Amino acid sequence: MAKHNADTKSVRVTLVKSVYGQLRRHRATASGLGLRRINQTVVVADTPENRGMINASRHLFRVEET
Repeated sequence: MAKHNADTKSVRVTLVKSVYGQLRRHRATASGLGLRRINQTVVVADTPENRGMINASRHLFRVEET
């Protein structure tokens, strides 16, 4: 996992809906972001790759800019 510099932007992503019953790619997106259970929050770098993952499954996540 990459370390974040003070000037690197990041976002807090929280899983707010269960991945059970979701499409396989939505489950894979949550897993790829490091989310395992409901209400778990992770801080990830604000990169185009992570933004794309978040946007692909945005109904599952709450996103906060940090």
